Amino acid sequence: MSVPPLARVTVSAAAGPYPVIIGADVIEALGGELDALKLGARRLLVSSHRVWDFHGPRFRKIGADRTPILVEDGERYKNLNTVVRLFDALVKAKADRSTVIVAVGGGVIGDLVGFSAATYLRGLPVVHVPTTLLAQVDSAIGGKTGVNHPLGKNLIGAFHAPSLVVADSSVLQTLPRREFRAGLYEVIKYGVIREPDLLDRIRDTVNAIFDRDGNAVSPLVTASCRIKAEVVSADERESGLRRILNFGHTVGHALEAVTTYKQFRHGEAIGYGMLAALHLGVARGVTPKPLLEEVESLITHLGPLPPVADISAKEVYAAIGRDKKIVSGTLHFIAASDRGKTVELTDVTEKELKTAVRKVGLRA
Repeated sequence: MSVPPLARVTVSAAAGPYPVIIGADVIEALGGELDALKLGARRLLVSSHRVWDFHGPRFRKIGADRTPILVEDGERYKNLNTVVRLFDALVKAKADRSTVIVAVGGGVIGDLVGFSAATYLRGLPVVHVPTTLLAQVDSAIGGKTGVNHPLGKNLIGAFHAPSLVVADSSVLQTLPRREFRAGLYEVIKYGVIREPDLLDRIRDTVNAIFDRDGNAVSPLVTASCRIKAEVVSADERESGLRRILNFGHTVGHALEAVTTYKQFRHGEAIGYGMLAALHLGVARGVTPKPLLEEVESLITHLGPLPPVADISAKEVYAAIGRDKKIVSGTLHFIAASDRGKTVELTDVTEKELKTAVRKVGLRA
């Protein structure tokens, strides 16, 4: 099997541009990339126990000066308690402004480490090495960091752009199928909002994708990174264009919050969120029904989503009311207007939202 070529994407940020490097076994070049960018007289690795058991030996050559800092993984641990434990470890390690923090893990680790790096000593450089498909195509890029509050997802956070992102397709071989599939839902999002060819690519190469064939997976990662780089480079602080990346996230984040971050992988919640947004758009007359049918079919083809019949529409609507996408009392809801196109709705009603989530299986 041939190895897909290395790809590089540049993301513009207020603090300066940074590269995203995508390809098989690019972790082996991480030390050299850090040296070339003159990053870190000291390098501290932060990961989770599970990820480090799988991939720790691959990081021996990057010049880290001590054993890694390991924290618990999973959305239920993405909170200020874990951040305090990270701060304690940074103090003990005598981290200073010459220290670069290297986050090795999925989206939770990236968010925790990014937020800690943004706030410790008012900002340390951070490098992301995402080890899940979802983190590679989405959360590692763009500089959003944050932790959850019991009443809402990512309500506490900061913008803190990384200095480097390294997306190694070979680490995806160790992902459980459910975790891998959850990342594909975020790729579907990019297809709906920006690049319809991604929907066709997933449908036509699904077997090779699930076989983790680099020639099938790497183009998905590269295209997703390119799309996100284009969007966040134009709107780093989410004042306009970047809101399109929230397609599916209004309902998705609410589902995660009302189930205390225990029932869904993030991508699974976004899968339901996208379907709800499409149903709402069809009811509004802004979304073509064939697009809803196409995405429903594609999500079903990838595999089962967790059941939602035990979750009430009322609970989800209440959680949406605490969403960080509400500005001056107005919810900015992203709907699809066609394949690759979106429309922002600012007058979505309670009835519309409750109807949409009942359409995807929630109880009244």
